[in-house]
Amino acid sequence: MHTNQITEKVTEKAILIGIIDRDQNEFTVKDYLNELSFLIETAGAVPVKQFFQKLDYPNPRTFIGSGKLDEIKKFIEENDIDLVVFDDELSASQFRNIEQELNCKILDRTNLILDIFASRAKTAYAKTQVELAQYQYMLPRLTGMWTHLERQKGGIGLRGPGETELETDRRVIRERISLLKEHLKKIDKQMVTQRKNRGKLVRASLVGYTNVGKSTIMNMLSKSEVFAENKLFATLDTTVRKVVIGNLPFLLSDTVGFIRKLPHQLVESFKSTLDEVRESDILLHVVDISHPNFEEQINIVNQTLMELHSLDKPSYLIFNKIDAYQFIQKESDDLTPAKKENISLNDLKSSWIAKSNAPCIFISATEKTNLEEFKKIIYDKVKEVHIKRYPYDHFLY
Repeated sequence: MHTNQITEKVTEKAILIGIIDRDQNEFTVKDYLNELSFLIETAGAVPVKQFFQKLDYPNPRTFIGSGKLDEIKKFIEENDIDLVVFDDELSASQFRNIEQELNCKILDRTNLILDIFASRAKTAYAKTQVELAQYQYMLPRLTGMWTHLERQKGGIGLRGPGETELETDRRVIRERISLLKEHLKKIDKQMVTQRKNRGKLVRASLVGYTNVGKSTIMNMLSKSEVFAENKLFATLDTTVRKVVIGNLPFLLSDTVGFIRKLPHQLVESFKSTLDEVRESDILLHVVDISHPNFEEQINIVNQTLMELHSLDKPSYLIFNKIDAYQFIQKESDDLTPAKKENISLNDLKSSWIAKSNAPCIFISATEKTNLEEFKKIIYDKVKEVHIKRYPYDHFLY
């Protein structure tokens, strides 16, 4: 079903569109669009320009107003733009209406994330999960949504089922969804058996926003070569490694990264993969402290953990990338409120240690800063869990 081969390798040029409304101010929308730019780069296109508009509510017909649509249309024609990406989900009618106005390929954020997942899925399990999510996204949008794709030659947004099943009707898609769900159930049973066969080792899971350095930490602790790169969703399949700190072995898993506005279809189809999180004894919540909105990212991860009924597990906040943290000293006569970049790393550490309900540590996985202290924290927690569960195993320590 997945035909990820594209006949022409052409780098597409993309523009991004968001709206400032009652729920999102200008600063928030700019940050969201910057992340959308990173998503577009991860998908293999080049983000050229960002557009945003102040609206109380999205236009039900074209998402943005007619004046802004005309401005965007002119920019597309003058700059040979291939792709227009909206930061929010579009309905089938909005897709159709916008495409007719702009005569250009249209994607929304969900569509783009699904496409990245489709291109990054390597195992049969991940491919099945992504395909299920794509069909669930496609089903309510079938009417007229894909008519404009017939004259496209592939590219971003056309990987997976959208490329090969343009005329698939609802009945066939529903049958395919049922088949994929049954297939996932069988794999889930196999994975449950695998987890049971791992014996009595304590389990810890690395969780966090996408691209915070979880795979780098996994490589550092387990001395393995888990794929890690500076792109979103580098890891889709959960990787489990046996790690030994001191004389104490335990299992460490690296899970798929979370992201704001993560498509609910993906959350649903990947819940089985995230069983590693649900069945973990300890959560290591990795945070990129160099990101200007790391506090919001913490909240998004916690919300996702709540959906997985895992927020109450023992957890540690691992503030990573302290080597990339930027501190800009304010002038003494500057009366404007301090921003995050005006707070020193030491002050930031003090504030988070004071207000955090979970213990926290500040590290750099790439520079191996505070590595021994980090290992000691994990060792102590794994030992504590192990002693409670197996009180007669003291010979281990």
